[in-house]
Amino acid sequence: MSENQNLLAEQRRALILDEVRRRGGVRVNELTRKLGVSDMTVRRDLDALARQGVLEKVHGGAVPVVEASTHEPGFEAKSGLELTAKEDIARAAATLAAPGTALALSGGTTTFALAQQLLDVPDLTVVTNSVRVADVFHAAQRSAGTRQGAATVVLTGGVRTPSDSLVGPVADQAIAALHFDVLFLGVHGISAEAGLSTPNLAEAETNRRLVQSARRVVVVADHTKWGTVGLSSFASLDQVDTLVTDAGLPVEARAEVSEHVRLVVAGEPDSGTDI
Repeated sequence: MSENQNLLAEQRRALILDEVRRRGGVRVNELTRKLGVSDMTVRRDLDALARQGVLEKVHGGAVPVVEASTHEPGFEAKSGLELTAKEDIARAAATLAAPGTALALSGGTTTFALAQQLLDVPDLTVVTNSVRVADVFHAAQRSAGTRQGAATVVLTGGVRTPSDSLVGPVADQAIAALHFDVLFLGVHGISAEAGLSTPNLAEAETNRRLVQSARRVVVVADHTKWGTVGLSSFASLDQVDTLVTDAGLPVEARAEVSEHVRLVVAGEPDSGTDI
C-alpha cells in the first residue's frame, strides 16, 4: 500500500481489508504510516469494517474473520464490500450481453450492480431469482414508463435467502423449463478444487439448475471470492465459460483460473470482453 492522504474512505477500507487478509493481521500504527492518515481515521475504518463482519478488531490492530463454511452474510452486509471492484466488473460483464438475447442473473451484490448496467441493452429477456435484481428493472420501468426495447423480466419465485435470492423447489422447477443464452452468476466462493460454492444448500441446487439451463456461463466475482469455499459446491470451473473479475486477483490465481476458463479482468486493456 502506498501513502495517500486523499484516498476515499471506501478505497482506504478496501486497502486495509486486503492487507489484513494478505498478512493475517495488521497493527494500527502500521496502517497510519502506510495510508498517511491519522490514528483516529484508521480506528474509524476498522470499526466500520468490523461492523460489516469482515475483520475482527484486536488490541492495537485487526485480524481476519474466519468464517464457517455455513455462514451466509445478508445482502446489506455484502453490498458495502468491494464497491469499486463490483462496478468495474459489472461494466465489463455488461459488454457480454447482446441485444435481444435471453439472460439469467443469479442473486448477489455483483449481479445487482450488473443489472443496473444492463438497463440500456435493448430487447433483453431477463430471468432472475434475485428480488433485488428484479427491482432494478421494475424501478427503471416505473420511472421511465413503458419504452420500446425495455427488458422483459421473469422472477422465478421460491423461498427467500438472507441474500434476497429465491431458491427451493418452486424456483428449481421454473428454471428447469427455461433455456438461457447467457447466465451471469454471482458466487460466494470460487476455487480450483471446490469450484463454485455457497453456504446455502437450497441455493446450491437452484444454482445447479441455472448452470444446466444456460448455453454459456459467465461468473462475476471480485478477487476476494477466490479461495473461499462454502458448504456446498454446485459447479466445477470446467462448467464455466468466462470469469469476470477485478485487478486484485493475484497472478498465481490468474494462471490457475486460466487453465479452466476464459479470464476477463475488468479495467485491464489486454483483457478482451467479446464472446
